[in-house]
Amino acid sequence: MLTNYLKIAWRTLRKQQGFTFINIVGLAVGMACCMLIMLYVLDELSFDRYNEKADRIYRIHADIKFGGNDMHFAVSPDPIGPTLKKDYPQVEQFVRLHQQGTWLVKRAGETINLREDNITFADSTLFDVFTLPLISGDPKRALAQPNSVVISESAAKRHFGNQNPMGQPMMFDNNKTFNVTGVMRDMPTNAHFHSDFFVSMLNDNYPWGQWLSNNHHTYILLKPGTDAQAFAKNFDTVIEKYVGPQAMQMTGSTMEQFRKAGNSLNYWMIPLTDIHLYSKQQIELAPNGDIQYVYIFSAVAFFILLIACINFMNLATARSANRAKEVGVRKVMGSERQQLVGQFMTESILTTTLAMVLALCLVAITLPEFNKLSAKSLAISQLTSTYYLPLLIALPLVVGLLAGSYPAFFLSSFQPITVLKGRINVSFRSAGLRSGLVVFQFMMSVVLIIGTLIVYRQITYIQTKNVGFNRDQVLKINDLYALGNQTEAFRQEVLRLPGVVSGSISGYLPTPSDRSDNAFFAEGQTNLNKGINMQNWGVDYDYLKTLGIQLVQGRDFSRNFGADSAGILLNEAAVRILGFKDPIGKRIWSYDDPKLKTRKTYTIIGVVKNFHFESLRRNIGALSMTLQPSSGAAAFRFSNANVPDLMKQIEAKWKQIAPGQPFSYQFMDDSFDDMYRAEQRVGTIALTFAVLAVLIACLGLFGLAAFMAEQRTKEIGVRKVLGASVTSIIGLLSKDFLKLIVIAIVIASPLAWYAMSQWLNDFAYKIDIEWWMFAVAGLLAIGIALLTVSFQSIKAALMNPVKALRSE
Repeated sequence: MLTNYLKIAWRTLRKQQGFTFINIVGLAVGMACCMLIMLYVLDELSFDRYNEKADRIYRIHADIKFGGNDMHFAVSPDPIGPTLKKDYPQVEQFVRLHQQGTWLVKRAGETINLREDNITFADSTLFDVFTLPLISGDPKRALAQPNSVVISESAAKRHFGNQNPMGQPMMFDNNKTFNVTGVMRDMPTNAHFHSDFFVSMLNDNYPWGQWLSNNHHTYILLKPGTDAQAFAKNFDTVIEKYVGPQAMQMTGSTMEQFRKAGNSLNYWMIPLTDIHLYSKQQIELAPNGDIQYVYIFSAVAFFILLIACINFMNLATARSANRAKEVGVRKVMGSERQQLVGQFMTESILTTTLAMVLALCLVAITLPEFNKLSAKSLAISQLTSTYYLPLLIALPLVVGLLAGSYPAFFLSSFQPITVLKGRINVSFRSAGLRSGLVVFQFMMSVVLIIGTLIVYRQITYIQTKNVGFNRDQVLKINDLYALGNQTEAFRQEVLRLPGVVSGSISGYLPTPSDRSDNAFFAEGQTNLNKGINMQNWGVDYDYLKTLGIQLVQGRDFSRNFGADSAGILLNEAAVRILGFKDPIGKRIWSYDDPKLKTRKTYTIIGVVKNFHFESLRRNIGALSMTLQPSSGAAAFRFSNANVPDLMKQIEAKWKQIAPGQPFSYQFMDDSFDDMYRAEQRVGTIALTFAVLAVLIACLGLFGLAAFMAEQRTKEIGVRKVLGASVTSIIGLLSKDFLKLIVIAIVIASPLAWYAMSQWLNDFAYKIDIEWWMFAVAGLLAIGIALLTVSFQSIKAALMNPVKALRSE
């Protein structure tokens, strides 16, 4: 029986080649989109699950409200890990990570450094908590001694080639030597942080034991069977037992006074496997994903596949008149309904199986470009893994059953007498379900069009908004510390080059760079709970000039004022929080050491206009600038000069002063855009799939229009004989479809408005959703639909009426 079903199904597909092509291509594109998004979504959901103890690992976060700021840190005090292990038997182990960013690294004795971005101090318990297999070395002892470092397999190849790196000394930043005590496998790409160098925490030059300072990413491993929610309640006890006494000792204030002043401190922990998609804390080890995008792309995959299935259902039911007599004859000859259902379901599953083969080819062809769009390293081989294979096998079966079920039951329900007498009516106007499905298709297409338009408008807004500083034509040169005491000499050499306007040396820039926050207090303020927490940046005399930051009160730092080392610049947000109506000349103080023993007082000499030094997702916070050396980077403003030639000259100056040191630079506008790379990727991916969704919907609309024109051949012929114009015929055939598209737009608009309003809520600075966005999307949908339908309409309208009537 199955063989017979397959033979008949194959003959039917070959006989109806046009509709078979539309169905297979539509389903193939839909399934290819679904598989690509499925690879993306499952990769996002797989983060950190490679760890064997992932279900028992948690990271401790600190949420602090102080000095007018709400701070949500992914870091916590350095003693919290050891304290939890000591005081609570539920904690099996802990590990702290202290990320160092970029260092210059080389083998001891060599002259040329390599720039390494992923360097982290870690406790010796690193390998007890995380699953990081060592190729060489003992995981228990690898980081147990000072001056030890574990390097990744890739780092070993970069620095040692085919030589054995074990026991070899390596030099970091030209002044620190560590011995290689282990080589580990490269960390998986689906880890929420990556490091090629883990240096022993014993070498971290940090003032340990500071409960009032948050600088370490702390992870704890709970013992099996521990209730994590119940354990988290112990953090209140930790705060009272450890943070409170140290706060009292250093500031003279109790935790109760701290809270009464409107401040708060809370520790909480997040499961390791939730960090990548759910954590939105400050000071993350690496940019995270967003569960919102997982939901969005999952919905997009589902709806694109559903649109393709609707095409199949619409075309199958629309052509039911062509199959009606076949059904009638089969029933008269004794076929039962279940046999007819089996036949039509076989055709459906055969179609989806052929579509699946084509879809796999499309995935293989497009996956490299999709990886570029999504910044992933997905492989087609992942689809055959034990994790994906059941989904891959189920996809054509589920799609075949979903798309073929209604046509199968619809066609098999025809009564043989009615059918053979030719009384069956499958006109377009009576096909309510089919109309509803067309509306649903274009509703989802319009939602995707509106969503894509709003995403691109927000990205454009971010890129063009006045952020309070001039990021155009500014060159950022990294790793200035490699120049040693020659940083000022390098700046002077570059300033002599034609086209260079000004230059500043500072590691604190309003793009991804160094950050340092501290608590400040008005002079005479004895209540230390009423301070202000703000960023404190070390800058030089030419910082404001180089970055185009506007001074609104007072003056800038000047070499003519010797006392400017005790001067401070504030932004407008800091002045507002401090409550100063006339801030110039006012004095504020801050603790000058990590243990809060000594103080330093500053005089406010100027106020700068607020500028965005963090992502536009956040409101502008308080910021101060003091005159102090910070050689992390340099910024040079240049005029409309020959940029490639200028870069060569600057690099030559670098190599002249620092031979063997890598030259690394970025343009500041590119560095600023890096903060919104995730949104740009989402916009591009959304645009791609929105176009594909519309194309799939139009493919079905094209086939449906062709069939409807065929069904109304006689009507068209009669109308033309009676004098109907070509324009009126086109309007007749198009208006029914146009009504459905308009209904789809009306339904889609509020849905898109709600969804995109939720997305925009993540931004402190955002666009307004305006009416014209919906109008543009609607007109675009109507235009595309009319263009699709008009081809068949014009073809039918131009047909010779004599030929049309003769065909009847």
